[in-house]
Amino acid sequence: MMTVDNNIRTRFAPSPTGYLHIGGARTALFNWLYARHNNGAFILRIEDTDKERSTAASTQAILDSMRWLGLDWDEGPFFQSVRGEIYSAYLEKLLATKQAYYCECTPAQLEAKRQEALTQGRKPKYDGTCREKGLVAGAGRVVRFRCPDFGETVVHDILKGNVAFRNEELDDLVVFRSDGFPTYNFAVVVDDAEMRITHIIRGDDHLNNTPRQILLYNALGLPLPVFCHVPMILGADKARLSKRHGATSVMAYQEMGYLPQAVVNYLVRLGWSHQDQEIFSLAELISFFGLGSLGKSAAVFNEEKLLWLNQHYIKTGTVEEIALLLKPFLAQVGINDPADGFLQQVTADLLTRSKTLIDMAQAGMFYFADKVAYDEEAANKFLLPSVGAILAQFAQCLAELQDYSKAGIEQLLRNFAADTGIKLKDIAQPLRVVLTGKTVSPGIDEVMVSLGREKTLQRLRDGVEFVGAKPPQGS
Repeated sequence: MMTVDNNIRTRFAPSPTGYLHIGGARTALFNWLYARHNNGAFILRIEDTDKERSTAASTQAILDSMRWLGLDWDEGPFFQSVRGEIYSAYLEKLLATKQAYYCECTPAQLEAKRQEALTQGRKPKYDGTCREKGLVAGAGRVVRFRCPDFGETVVHDILKGNVAFRNEELDDLVVFRSDGFPTYNFAVVVDDAEMRITHIIRGDDHLNNTPRQILLYNALGLPLPVFCHVPMILGADKARLSKRHGATSVMAYQEMGYLPQAVVNYLVRLGWSHQDQEIFSLAELISFFGLGSLGKSAAVFNEEKLLWLNQHYIKTGTVEEIALLLKPFLAQVGINDPADGFLQQVTADLLTRSKTLIDMAQAGMFYFADKVAYDEEAANKFLLPSVGAILAQFAQCLAELQDYSKAGIEQLLRNFAADTGIKLKDIAQPLRVVLTGKTVSPGIDEVMVSLGREKTLQRLRDGVEFVGAKPPQGS
């Protein structure tokens, strides 16, 4: 039977051997939401017993990713690499009850046993050579757990139901390596027990480890947590999500100009649902989240859907928030320390037109330019010598405009078209090109308000000068 505390405690326990990938981030999110929904605790543990592959840089990347996503932890981060005395104490319990033993088989001997088993059509598991030798600690020796030879171990899983494993198919797994460090399966059981974890929510690639961990819980007399193994995330080709499907690092999405709210909203929908709702506030996620609503089938990662969500969160974000997030992306295109008021005005113009913060920064570069660079195709099409007089006349009207506002400029454009007999579209595109350098931009009235009267008039003068320098058509 599964035994848990009344106080819900979940954990996320990544290995610092690389960046935090999308699958890991979803696991962290599910654990975080379940703890928050139940007013429980969320614990962060760094499983860094692999000395060769664990790095401080990877640890920092994981912490940065968690903070960016807003997944704050209540306890930790705990590091397995400094918990050696705790693991050793639990190991002594196993040794004292004869449920673990020292093994002196060398890697070469183990490989020979493996090849022999395969040749004979047997499962390549350890054959128990050292089980009854009564060895003590010594150089090069590992400690193995004495797995039951018969019976079965049943995993009671929230999503998968009861999954039975025959004990004879399991192995006398190594619980302590010869370097004195515990292996994953042993350390995770000890840590989860010590940290009073009540619910283990993780990817179903860990399911085969679970019967071994249950046997260790039982051998140590520890209460079992509740297990919930969620299906993997797949790429569009239904293969497990990997680098070949695109970015899998959480921070890569930050670098590509995604908002953390969009990534969180998207990740939670990869395997969880609440009615037909697609967009959730964080408060709604915490309120609605439950393990009973997790899907039993693998979710397929769809970057277009994520991009759609990102556009939604940019469009509906506050100008102040998006402007602050935009600053580092403007710096990447050479725009440093823009005035806050001007930046917010620019951001307001671009909110509804940008899918990512990179899009927004690139689309907004013209606002900050001292002199606009015209797109060659746009200039050839719209900045003809014949429009010079029109631009000069419009500039004069704009300079005299009393109501320099969006409404005032809209009215001026209509009046100018009526007075000159020129169609509004034939005025608008040349104006757009001289103001922005391109044919696609926010509304030219919005642009003129954001640029301000003086900057707008200077760009009009630059446009008049540019078309005046062009040879007449047909020359």
